Amino acid sequence: GAAIAKRGNLSPVKLQLNSGSAMVQGSKTGSQLKAVLWSSRTRHTAAAPELLRAAHDLFGFNLDDFDSRYPPAVIEAGARHLLLCLKDRDQLARMNYDLATGAKLMRDWDLATINLVCEEESGLFHSRNAFAAGGVFEDPATGAAAAALVAYLAELDGSVSRITVLQGYDMGVPCIIHAEAPEEAGGSARVEGLVREIEE
Repeated sequence: GAAIAKRGNLSPVKLQLNSGSAMVQGSKTGSQLKAVLWSSRTRHTAAAPELLRAAHDLFGFNLDDFDSRYPPAVIEAGARHLLLCLKDRDQLARMNYDLATGAKLMRDWDLATINLVCEEESGLFHSRNAFAAGGVFEDPATGAAAAALVAYLAELDGSVSRITVLQGYDMGVPCIIHAEAPEEAGGSARVEGLVREIEE
């Protein structure tokens, strides 16, 4: 969306995905670019016990590490993510896993990322997205995961309409993502954030 805006097109652009569609739009103020994503339809399902066991082994977690308010789930908004909500921000900062083992797990379960989050306060989440399926340790900003997360939270608690996700901080690439829940369950979530250009 930001790249399109940089070339002068400020209109929304529809993207056809393997399953469904999404829309992006960019804007430019001076040298600052901003991007907005309207996700494809959202959904979530309880994580299978065997997937959870494999994820626990991958990261070295145990059941006491998780925030019981947010049950583990496979969340979707155009891509599938395993969502694990931790109690401790320091534990999130220490995230570590074997890349090859993580890649096999994600491919076996058709996961784009494993999204580890920790709630700092109501509506504010820290996130790390293990992205071994994409060949890298983690992703600094994952709009599709933020869209799926806000939709999941809104279905758990009808009062949730908007969240802020802080991602990339532990890898030295701080990113702030704002996400708004779908107007109806299973609908499209809206995600936005300022964009940092990557120098070649």
